Amino acid sequence: MLLKKNISFFILLIIILFSCKNKPEVDDYKKTPNGIYYKLLQVSRKSKKPKNGDYITFHIKYFTGNDSLFFDAIRSIKYNPPPFRGSIQECFAMLSENDSASFYIDADKFFYKTIKAPLPKFIPPQSFFKIGIKMLSVSSFENFEKGKEEFLSWVSGFGEYEQSVLKHFIENEQINANPSQTGIYRIDIKKGDGKKVEVSDTITVHYEGRFLNGKIFDSTKKRNEPFQFVYGTEWQVVKGLEEAIGEMKQGDHALFIMPSALAFGEKGSSSGIIPAYTSVVFEVELLEVK
Repeated sequence: MLLKKNISFFILLIIILFSCKNKPEVDDYKKTPNGIYYKLLQVSRKSKKPKNGDYITFHIKYFTGNDSLFFDAIRSIKYNPPPFRGSIQECFAMLSENDSASFYIDADKFFYKTIKAPLPKFIPPQSFFKIGIKMLSVSSFENFEKGKEEFLSWVSGFGEYEQSVLKHFIENEQINANPSQTGIYRIDIKKGDGKKVEVSDTITVHYEGRFLNGKIFDSTKKRNEPFQFVYGTEWQVVKGLEEAIGEMKQGDHALFIMPSALAFGEKGSSSGIIPAYTSVVFEVELLEVK
């Protein structure tokens, strides 16, 4: 009988210790019934929260356990009701236009169930991780489609113009490299001899994005903040960069010239910095592959 009591006690102790280990240190956060920890950072006077079928545009950031930023982007998606308890859709549902908040959500649920990707190696299993969200806009399907149609009508003639500009740039710069099947030109600056990138690897890079005239629109070097992400995970980098980095090894340093179809497309960047149908150049230095 005493042995059974001791076993029960140790099982209970393990459960308590395990629960404490995985609970985030969030004394100033509130907790929803479904286990999401949240702290409102900015509350606007607008009351327009997303409804089923609305299109939302938001600024989202992911942080590691030591509060280091490892993902920062603006995304537009169709909002649907939360598919399971504690999903990120619950975070979206809490925010009106111009609201911003910090959340701690279940890492396993987010990576495995929401974006269907491996858990990053720097995030422990069965733990919480921090995300920041600012709700930029909430639009009905009708308004979203109307805005998209008006914009596409305006830029409909830009595609052929982009091709001529890119062709002129390649010829003028005397670039002898052949493009990939998708149209990316690679110019090696330095060849590395490290590990080749594979899906689910944690990648650390320095990159600089430029227009064809040389003007820089984004640079991790200027910020002195290398960018880290899990290769093959959704919402990380533009399609062309993912393709380019997938062909690199640790230590590689290269220039990639890519058409808009593999960069910011027919709509341009969500920030408005890169116009529609704009070819770009990325200088990428692959610092580490884990």
